[in-house]
Amino acid sequence: MAKKTGQVIDFASIKATMSDPYKKTFQIVDKDAKIVNQELFDTFSDDQLVDFMKKMVWERTLHEQTMNFSRQGRLGFYAPTYGEEASEMGSIAAFKDQDFLFPAYRDLPQLIQHGASVAQGFLWSKGNAVGDDYGDQRNWFPQIIIGAQYVEAAGAALGIKKNGEKDAVSFVYTGDGGTSQGDFYEGVNFASSFQAPAVFMVQNNGWAISVPRYKQTAAETLAQKAVASGVPSIQVDGMDVLATYIATKEARDFAAAGNGPVLVETLTYRYGAHSSAGDDPSRYRTKEEEKPWFDADPLIRMRKVLGDKGLWSQDQEDKLVEEYKDSFKASMKEAENTPTQSVVDMLKTTFEEPTPQIKADIARFEAKESK
Repeated sequence: MAKKTGQVIDFASIKATMSDPYKKTFQIVDKDAKIVNQELFDTFSDDQLVDFMKKMVWERTLHEQTMNFSRQGRLGFYAPTYGEEASEMGSIAAFKDQDFLFPAYRDLPQLIQHGASVAQGFLWSKGNAVGDDYGDQRNWFPQIIIGAQYVEAAGAALGIKKNGEKDAVSFVYTGDGGTSQGDFYEGVNFASSFQAPAVFMVQNNGWAISVPRYKQTAAETLAQKAVASGVPSIQVDGMDVLATYIATKEARDFAAAGNGPVLVETLTYRYGAHSSAGDDPSRYRTKEEEKPWFDADPLIRMRKVLGDKGLWSQDQEDKLVEEYKDSFKASMKEAENTPTQSVVDMLKTTFEEPTPQIKADIARFEAKESK
């Protein structure tokens, strides 16, 4: 009989340190607008810095105007993006037209930046199928099922590899809550198994509706969830548009070069409600919890950086906001003037070849619609 030994494996030590490689949050400009990585900051031209600011102002204005339209009863579902401008505009700028985008429902701004029109974004919200028709663009419509887009993106990445495409990736977004879904793990594992060119974006905004991040998972970071599938990952300050861009660009370059998938976790914050349906954040979080994140507002941060360089002014921003508002109002008129889909059209496009029952339904509704 073997002698009883003392503890051989120190699981407590392993648990205490296993998250360490992922807790070094990548950053270029900190919350106080101090440049903490001058070498990387200097790789951006003045024009690039201004362009990032313009895009973040564009997104915030889009959010504000979309909320107004929603309150007027002119839209259906809308997921606010207030606070996530750096995470979204910084990351989408790193991708190319030939990359396949698989957005979640909070990713209309990236979808538009990747080629869709603002009117299409509004039409998607209104449930009009024209909003999902992107022609030759490599866009997929926003996924409502939490995390399901990760599986879709993994499949597209494998298709890119099998087709022998060069310098192209599939990229996908989900929130922190999405990483608790089975589809998240399946998508990451599948892409890794086939070493397919996918970039998995996790926008950790702290909340899955009313469930805080710390109640969703015991993992100290969401980035480390990829390592079990053999996928490298990084956590980045998602309120720093420059850091988000660099991290995403390098992730894209790595995946496009045939090295397999990458996961990028952006630390950001959802300033308002989960959706325009009207959940009240004050019922599940306090002003004290919110304050550090409002202090880290990505637009305030970038205003300071650009202001110090003499590249930005409030007048300049105010003029842009009015221009953007006018364009969004025009896009809403375009959306509202777009014909709605008939029942017959919907039935005809449900399957490539309609089933016998659907053929009967088409005939029945054609008779109704012709009256």
